[in-house]
Amino acid sequence: MLSNRDILKKILRRIREASYVEPEDIPSIELYMDQVTTFMDEHLKNNKRHPSDKALTKTMINNYTKNRLLPAPVKKKYSKEHMLLLLFIYYFKNLLTFSDIENIFKPITNLHFSNKEKSGIDLEDIYKEIIRLNKPDVYELQKDIIRKFKKAGKSFEGADKEQREQLILFAFICDLAFDVYMKKQIIEQISDYLAELD
Repeated sequence: MLSNRDILKKILRRIREASYVEPEDIPSIELYMDQVTTFMDEHLKNNKRHPSDKALTKTMINNYTKNRLLPAPVKKKYSKEHMLLLLFIYYFKNLLTFSDIENIFKPITNLHFSNKEKSGIDLEDIYKEIIRLNKPDVYELQKDIIRKFKKAGKSFEGADKEQREQLILFAFICDLAFDVYMKKQIIEQISDYLAELD
């Protein structure tokens, strides 16, 4: 069985290995569905929970289109802008409902999808800026995780050694979960605000 310290090391390594898809890695030519799913699987493989997991499936992508998260492909082909939106969806899909994602994406998609002439900023510009803003956060995330781990390590001092390891790990998980819960609540509030603007 792994010790709590070993678990922390694995977590920090996973964070370091998480990858972004760089905009220049996305083909400028339009892709068919099979090419889209293959591209996503290859470029997001470090972010998967299990090696056999699929980053995005045909069914998922069709559902995103049906639920208005993603504009429909043109003649069954997906543009670079579709790919960029799919990358955003990939990061949102396990956290938010389709309705929340639609509320958040709608103003961006309406103004910036195939609309650079009108807005002056296209989806690639937006994606690049989001990556620029988030890359330094990886270091801050590692620091925050270490801080939470150390804080949990000071708990349950009266428990016996074996129970204490389990309780410390549980306290650490609860601290992480509460953080995610509160941030999710904030995102949902913003989504509700955006829905009211419609």
